[in-house]
Amino acid sequence: MFHKQLHETYHSIHGAIQESRHVFIKHGLQHWAATARLSEVNILEVGFGTGLNALLTLLDEPTHKIVKHYDAIEPFPLSRDYTDFLNYPFLLEKVEGQSMFDKLHGAAWGEFCILTSNFTIRKILAEIQGITLESNRYDVVYFDAFAPSKQPELWSLGVLKSLADSLKPFGIFVTYSARGQLKRDLKSLGLQVETLKGPPGKAQMVRAIKDK
Repeated sequence: MFHKQLHETYHSIHGAIQESRHVFIKHGLQHWAATARLSEVNILEVGFGTGLNALLTLLDEPTHKIVKHYDAIEPFPLSRDYTDFLNYPFLLEKVEGQSMFDKLHGAAWGEFCILTSNFTIRKILAEIQGITLESNRYDVVYFDAFAPSKQPELWSLGVLKSLADSLKPFGIFVTYSARGQLKRDLKSLGLQVETLKGPPGKAQMVRAIKDK
């Protein structure tokens, strides 16, 4: 999937599913589950895009018993003309994958929608810069905006502060980027920053944890 205005792909050309699993599921959701050991999680995704991260979160087997409350911010949602062509459910080889993918994209914007007994989603039609996030609400933040070189305003200190404030104590911020300015900004906001091995095609990625 390619964004013509930004001249940028929505996911890694080295493999969309393996990148999302590595960055957001393994080092975000699953890391939180292993350390927090709680039965419910509040997740915020910045950049709903194709819905892949939400689908992987919903279907993730190691965390399937955890009740997931998923908020996703997206100012420019893809139409069903595009999402209907995406073959992520087929590639995941999950029986329920296609029906869940359809439900994710069919969920009404601005409403809390129950997709399963363990997964609710609220899709927010807005730009992250234009909304006020509730403080201490989220356990995990998936920051999946387009690259800093394409949308620098989304990687500003002001946006990062809003996201840091929205994290609960010991909450996790995770993203595919590992640029120096991002790490310096996250550290200035009091987060503990880790530089981790990236997915195929990327040398590094970042996970930041709010320690209080």
